[in-house]
Amino acid sequence: MRLTAARALAAAALAVAAALLPSPAAAVDAPAPPAAVRFGVAPWTEAVVSVADLDASAAWLLADGGWRERMRGAVSRGELDYWGLPKTVSGAFLLVCAPAAETGCIRYVRFDNAEGQRPIRLAARPWDTGGIFSIMLRSENVPALFDAAIARGWWAESPPYAFRFGGSDLVNVVVRGPHGVNYALYQRDAPPFEGFPVGRLSQAFNAMRMVRDQPAALAFYRDRLGFGVLFDAPFTDPEPRANNFSVPANLATTLVRRAAVAQPVLPGETGRVEMMQFEGFAGRDLSQFAAPPNWGIISLRYPVTDLEGYRAFLAGNSVAPAYAATAVAITGIGSADIFAVRDPDGNLTEFYRAR
Repeated sequence: MRLTAARALAAAALAVAAALLPSPAAAVDAPAPPAAVRFGVAPWTEAVVSVADLDASAAWLLADGGWRERMRGAVSRGELDYWGLPKTVSGAFLLVCAPAAETGCIRYVRFDNAEGQRPIRLAARPWDTGGIFSIMLRSENVPALFDAAIARGWWAESPPYAFRFGGSDLVNVVVRGPHGVNYALYQRDAPPFEGFPVGRLSQAFNAMRMVRDQPAALAFYRDRLGFGVLFDAPFTDPEPRANNFSVPANLATTLVRRAAVAQPVLPGETGRVEMMQFEGFAGRDLSQFAAPPNWGIISLRYPVTDLEGYRAFLAGNSVAPAYAATAVAITGIGSADIFAVRDPDGNLTEFYRAR
């Protein structure tokens, strides 16, 4: 009898404790996955960069960064038509990737017989908006890659710059190749980076846009494209010194650089889009030039499993394609249905499904 009574009291105590504890659903406040995940939007496989000389543009990545040439050839008539280019225009491409990587590649494209070509971000400063500012990569030795770029006649916003952000000790530099195409290099000294192989020069994992209104730009990627938000944080330099975006040292501790990163899959280290606003700096708006055949970073290409469903989702969010085509021959991808959308600053993002 005593054992039975003791068990009854214990059971009653457990019942009271369980009633006081939150339910499993309430105890774990896990965020819902990004809406884009429902349609199978994966990290971007390649950035499309328009250049005048394929080999000169890729040489730094290949020879100094250890990347590999994956394939090259003619741009198909279907892809040129997709971009809305005249029949007189032809083109060639060179697709390069980091060692052992199949995503975060760069497709250099040369448009021939195209009239009126100009750099998208002609004579631009970092705070000028419109056009993708940079492709972002990691390196185990940023100073060496910086020196190699300078030896090739490239330029930079600054020498390599050490700073702390988000709990990481970083070294960053933005090097500028032909026609103002920027590559932002990140070396993480602590904690160690283990997301993917780094080596001399890793796959591309992010691309930065300079925007007029960072909250509005972030809302577009989050609410209308259905991307998840990795972070949304302002930044000022802790001391007045030269920095990686050429902000004068006497303004570095007061000028707020508002940055945010969005990506279709969370967690993850690739497929990112970054938006930055220099609060108080009114730059030029170059968005009208952010289209082929102009020279510069044209777009990022995201593969999508349910492309029709995702396009319907975007239409429901009042996002209409700037370019669209079906069964486009893209060497390295195959026959693809593809469309591109513009963000509030005129930058293009592409979504495709290979048939």
